Amino acid sequence: MRVGQNPAKFVKEVAKPERITVAVLNYIPFISGFYMEMLEVLRTCLYSIRETADLPFDLLVFDNGSCQEARRFLLDEYERGAIQYLFLSERNLGKGGAWNIIFSGAPGDVLVYTDNDCLFYQGWMSCSLQILETYPNVGMVTARPFRTNPEFYSATVKWAESDPDVQLDRGNFIPWEVFFEFDRSLGQTEEEIRAHYESSEDIRLIYRGVLAIAGASHWQFMARKEVLQSFLPFNMNRPMGQVRELDRRMNEAGYLRLMPPDPLAMNMSNTLRSLPGKSKAVSGQPAKPARSGLLDFPPVKRSLLWIYDTIFRWYYDR
Repeated sequence: MRVGQNPAKFVKEVAKPERITVAVLNYIPFISGFYMEMLEVLRTCLYSIRETADLPFDLLVFDNGSCQEARRFLLDEYERGAIQYLFLSERNLGKGGAWNIIFSGAPGDVLVYTDNDCLFYQGWMSCSLQILETYPNVGMVTARPFRTNPEFYSATVKWAESDPDVQLDRGNFIPWEVFFEFDRSLGQTEEEIRAHYESSEDIRLIYRGVLAIAGASHWQFMARKEVLQSFLPFNMNRPMGQVRELDRRMNEAGYLRLMPPDPLAMNMSNTLRSLPGKSKAVSGQPAKPARSGLLDFPPVKRSLLWIYDTIFRWYYDR
């Protein structure tokens, strides 16, 4: 038998979520090796979101089975009000499994997705939203220009070539320094990056006075939640390696995939050392000394990374 009345019956109104939800996917299985600096990278990512966002938003973090130290940090952030929605998964569901939950459960109508190693700069949110709301049938907007696989933005080019209101130009519109900064964060050598730059091109669009570069990427993007939900569920059988499924399916559905002309976000990867000035300003931590050049010598680097990857799979790829 019930005793008394539920006090919730007397609550006259409830909180409403912001229109924009920023969702961060986090996975830090341990604090060593490849993940030695990832807790600080995550901290920097979350800090940069809060400090540079120029529109109201709610922050959602989905933790994909991280270690105790990472979970404790996120719980502390949640308890002090820096995170509005915190999802803690006991196991690693992979990016596809996490997307199924994030895209279904994010409360905002506009969803910003980001991996946990993205650094944001001033103006990224309003600039992304301007492109999303100006261009028609936009699938996703990534807050940094870089050269993605043309196979995944063919629908964007097809639309631009057929619409008389669009100005389309081909050429090198991403400056070399901006191009090099991003590709270097992916672990490529300067020779590889130079070859890529010289053998590819940018496609710049102008529509209703708003500039954009054709292309986008699954590592960070803004999209309408209803568009993302139309691609659910994602049935990926590996934690990583199949993330381009979203890029492919969105392009095949005819959605535009766009980027602003200016670099408003950056991939930190697993360390702050590649961004000594910006990372120090954001995180408040001193820059760390550079490592020996021998470790970046391609044969040495490949061998050590292969050994590390093999050991990691023995323990965690299950």
